[in-house]
Amino acid sequence: MITVWLPEHESEELMGGLPEGVRADVWTGGALPSSQGEVEIVIPPFDVEEGGLAVLSDLPRLKLVQLESVGVDWVLPYLPDGVALCNARGAYDAAVAEWVVATVLTRLRELPRFALAQQEGRWDYAHSDSLEGKTVLVVGYGSIGRTLAGVLKVFGANVIGVASRARDGVRGADELPDLVPQADIVVLLAPATARTRGMVDAEFLKRMHDGAMLVNAGRGALVDTEALTAELNSGRLFAALDVTDPEPLPEGHPLWSAPGLVLTPHVAGSNGTPMAKAMALAKAQFVRYANGEPLVNVIGPDGY
Repeated sequence: MITVWLPEHESEELMGGLPEGVRADVWTGGALPSSQGEVEIVIPPFDVEEGGLAVLSDLPRLKLVQLESVGVDWVLPYLPDGVALCNARGAYDAAVAEWVVATVLTRLRELPRFALAQQEGRWDYAHSDSLEGKTVLVVGYGSIGRTLAGVLKVFGANVIGVASRARDGVRGADELPDLVPQADIVVLLAPATARTRGMVDAEFLKRMHDGAMLVNAGRGALVDTEALTAELNSGRLFAALDVTDPEPLPEGHPLWSAPGLVLTPHVAGSNGTPMAKAMALAKAQFVRYANGEPLVNVIGPDGY
């Protein structure tokens, strides 16, 4: 019998029940279940307190940490040697693509302006912009990026995908200095690694043309917050952020009042459908583990 820890009491229902030969306890980030000495697979909760994952080193039979998230940077510092780490790549593709398109259209179609006019009882007729014909640079061209590209192309946008290394139809990260000035919209979907942290610095932002938009649905650490705030306050650029650095954004932070910014509290993938997909992926992973088959979405030592 394989023992697993689930992050919520609803997790088993979301995955449609446990596979044969697997039993589960629930660990929500507090006191450890009595199966501490037997657990082999842990799905850690999203909201575990900082440092709380250090307990992973106290689990003698732990072999696999399966995430219900795509990002792994919050777990890597606590992953014991010899323990496999797998993420939920594929579970959030549609949800995050929806968020990106929603925030881009919010900006281009001037929805905040019209919402304000509605509140004030003013008929504020004005022309707005369109996604059709725009060049969108998608930095971090994995499964979410590919899904997003398909949606954007329906609107008539020109999509340029960028990955860490060039491949068929996808540009390499070393080409970014030449690609950024061409983009009307830059979408960040890259993970936070040693190579990507702070990649969107003052120089990167200066390469974006006047009126361009930065959209970050990856990780807050990708962006130099001070440099972005300065560009927003100047009125030269626009932005949509679902992730920030720091996060959560503290009271009184300059981003709260920055003009030209759509700001959401890390909710791009937060709806019931992705969570059910993540749990279904975890269930299939349990079966692979039990059968000694290769795991999917395995994370390498550098984070991806």
